[in-house]
Amino acid sequence: MKIAMWSGPRNLSTAMMYAFGNRADCAVVDEPFYAAYLAMTGLEHPMGKEILASQDQDPANVVADLVGPNPTGKPHFYQKHMTQHMISGVPRDWMREVTNVFLLRHPARVIASYADKRENPTLTDIGFPQQAELMKLVSSWGQNPIVIDSHDIRDDPRLMLEKLCDAIGLGFDDAMLSWPKGGHKDDGAWASHWYSAVWNSIGFAGAEGPLPEVPENLQPVLQAALPLYEEMKAHKL
Repeated sequence: MKIAMWSGPRNLSTAMMYAFGNRADCAVVDEPFYAAYLAMTGLEHPMGKEILASQDQDPANVVADLVGPNPTGKPHFYQKHMTQHMISGVPRDWMREVTNVFLLRHPARVIASYADKRENPTLTDIGFPQQAELMKLVSSWGQNPIVIDSHDIRDDPRLMLEKLCDAIGLGFDDAMLSWPKGGHKDDGAWASHWYSAVWNSIGFAGAEGPLPEVPENLQPVLQAALPLYEEMKAHKL
């Protein structure tokens, strides 16, 4: 089985990769289109040079790896994808060959967390329009997109991971509930900038508290993202 997990940044996506990566039967890959995205857009991101040097910059070659034989011959292949990387020129037809899952998080939490690492994120930076577009695309093919909210996962990791595994037709494994401290061997080159919290974790953090305050200058981003979030949330597990 190939599982494509689609989320925006700061969205529990790395913890979910660690959960699947701790299964003995599952290989993982961390944001395989990141270098292609930077090369195609010319955007400057933290550790951009390291990212460009660490991955194939041709999206067609990335796709070939995603739909080819699973790494290390494992029966399952979990692919952590960022929706904002799926710009024009990045193929999408390959998504027909994988099980697509959409990982949500309330935009106020995404914006507050992202702004702490990179100033003044835009709506495009946090990936909500692209996530909604990809969900509609998958639905147009007759697939039933699977949606899960990070808030629910943190509230009850076992229950939600059991529900997710059931929805994708994969047996639940207790190993998904914890992982060794210090990161994963397949972390992307950017991990030292973005992954400090999850590197220090051994499992999912506890339930989230109240929504954070979003600064006035980022309120337009929040207000644009909220309807997209609510639309997708209506389909969650």
